[in-house]
Amino acid sequence: MTTFPILLFAAGLGTRMAPLTDDRPKPLIKVAGRTLLDHALDLTRSPCVDRRVVNLHYKGSMIRDHLAGQDVIFSDESAALLDTGGGLRNALPMLGGDPVLTLNTDAVWCGPNPIDLLCAAWRDGMQSLLLVVPQDRVIGHPGQGDFLRGADGQLTRGPGAVYSGLQLTRTDGLHAIPEDTFSMNVLWDRVARNAGLFGVEYPGHWCDVGKPDSIALAEAMLKTHV
Repeated sequence: MTTFPILLFAAGLGTRMAPLTDDRPKPLIKVAGRTLLDHALDLTRSPCVDRRVVNLHYKGSMIRDHLAGQDVIFSDESAALLDTGGGLRNALPMLGGDPVLTLNTDAVWCGPNPIDLLCAAWRDGMQSLLLVVPQDRVIGHPGQGDFLRGADGQLTRGPGAVYSGLQLTRTDGLHAIPEDTFSMNVLWDRVARNAGLFGVEYPGHWCDVGKPDSIALAEAMLKTHV
């Protein structure tokens, strides 16, 4: 079985989660009695994952303490918050492989392990493979969606499925981006122009825990859907 390293994004300021993030980073907010970070780490127990890296910025010492003794490596962004693309590029020495998985830590899932599904769908010729969720299985996420998915799995921008926060991507294109701080969207747009951006749909349910009132929605989802 092919295995991949994974970066868990845990460096954000969590401003939309205020006031809950006044005294803790967003990944340590609890849903159904467990932190968002622990929910995310559960997914990384997949046999597809061979190394776990967590990036840190806001109240990073609290995350270090929470994960003490666990098999994780930390990518420190305390000097400057680098956004998702810059954060991934900064973590490459710790990840030590290509392609790599990345996972946001502000969502809760119900259904099959999304990492298993994504890894099983990876094919030669792909540059970035994103896990997307159809609107009828999305909870707590506003807007009209992020991507349209063609019959061949290629993604284009447009109202449709929602990006779940999980991807498997090659990283060589990161080095051509001149900015230090940038979103993964910059890489995806470049990849899409070369027909290398693909998506696979998640068959379960997914809740975006981005605001305080999303916690109750996530807990209700966990009770309703197995």
